[in-house]
Amino acid sequence: MSVVLYLVLVAAVGLERVAELVVSKRNAAWALERGGRESGRGHYPVMVVLHTALLVGAVVEVVVLDRGFHPLLGWTMLALVVGSQALRWWCIRTLGHQWNTRVVVVPGAGRVTHGPYRWFDHPNYVAVVVEGVALPLVHTAWVTALVFTVLDAALLTVRLRAEERALAELVAP
Repeated sequence: MSVVLYLVLVAAVGLERVAELVVSKRNAAWALERGGRESGRGHYPVMVVLHTALLVGAVVEVVVLDRGFHPLLGWTMLALVVGSQALRWWCIRTLGHQWNTRVVVVPGAGRVTHGPYRWFDHPNYVAVVVEGVALPLVHTAWVTALVFTVLDAALLTVRLRAEERALAELVAP
């Protein structure tokens, strides 16, 4: 029964990703209509594959390797998954039309410094990192958690550099 519930959880996270993409597409169009410039296109397909692989890998590992549910670990990780979703949507709400899954900045829009952005420059990536560890570990899929975390660290290095360069252009004279 726990495997079925876990599959429902992963499917719900997958549907949440689809909702994000709908919002992202609308917001990217808004930004581009206002002269927004996209940066870092090269890493975007890798990001899509990696985030899809997180969901697929977690399911495959749990089903094929018969990973068990350990209550203390599972419930703790589920709380972190829920918390990461709350943080992600707080970021989306705070950035409003400026949020999307690509790196698109609108000249003159300015850098957002309220909401979760008053504490972290990139709080959405805190949510990504926490979820990447926690979602697989809800049902003890530790290989997926480890592989995703290592690959995501490399990807985030590239992504953050692209975002910081694009954001620096907002304030450059």
